[in-house]
Amino acid sequence: MENKRLRVGGLLLSSNVLMAPLAGYTCYPFRMLAYEMGAGLCFTEMSSANALKYSDRATRRLLFTTREEPVRAVQLLGGDPAVMAQMASSELLKDFDIIDINMGCPVPNVFKSGEGSALMADSKRAAAIIRGCRKSGKIVTVKCRTGIREEHMFAAEFARMCEEAGADMITIHGRSRSMMYDGACRYEEIAQAKAAVSIPVIANGGIFSAEDAELMMERTGADGVMIARYALEDPFIFSRLTQKAVKKTTLQILLEQLELAAACYDETFTIRYIQKLASYGMKKRKGTKQYKERMYRCGSLEELREMVVQIFSEDMEKGK
Repeated sequence: MENKRLRVGGLLLSSNVLMAPLAGYTCYPFRMLAYEMGAGLCFTEMSSANALKYSDRATRRLLFTTREEPVRAVQLLGGDPAVMAQMASSELLKDFDIIDINMGCPVPNVFKSGEGSALMADSKRAAAIIRGCRKSGKIVTVKCRTGIREEHMFAAEFARMCEEAGADMITIHGRSRSMMYDGACRYEEIAQAKAAVSIPVIANGGIFSAEDAELMMERTGADGVMIARYALEDPFIFSRLTQKAVKKTTLQILLEQLELAAACYDETFTIRYIQKLASYGMKKRKGTKQYKERMYRCGSLEELREMVVQIFSEDMEKGK
């Protein structure tokens, strides 16, 4: 696919390949890795506006960032326009350049609470949330789906509403809420949304290779693509799509992630994060089940570091 710089609001991103917000994974260390690999924009894990309002410690930890992060983008989840506006302008988010509004999460408890993809069924409230977040003076983006039900999709109509309400960019997951994460992405819905607005439209969903990304761009005409869980398994996908030269091995990446996470978070968080990340890295490896079980029994960073070296040291020999 053609790698190009992408303008979002007043920012010019380094590439049009984005990293999706992923609960439990897109902490500060992984975002920095994705940027290093060539991603033009990465988002924090989904952060609840209500939880932030009541100073929930775990939720506030999701907002960790530094001035070293190339572009700082937070994803907010909420269904109350007043609370969303309040949090968007709060001191908690002062360091962020972009606020991404989650209007796509299909999880039942989120949907039932009137948040995430439920907002697609209430365009008036969705527009009020976008306008409220715009008052913060920050760039506002929206992540949504093609609709609520598979038999009734309305991505173009929803995209127009987002643009009219003040959104600077919209990312569309190519499935409806009822489809969850199954079934083929509806390229035509994203293409229609792209044709309906002048703001950038990013295509998301079902991308598990560079070829998938190429096909997504070809079928939708989108301005860029957003990679989700596949990036955990193969972070080199960003360098392949952007033609950015990266000579590090998987082992080097994991050890650097461990050190950065340990510098930013406590030991418990760091151990769990590296265990999960390393597990994704083992997906295509044969005979790693026993190593994975031993890795999850590690009780210290030093023990975990030694196990990661043992599992991934072959990369050094293969130059991967």
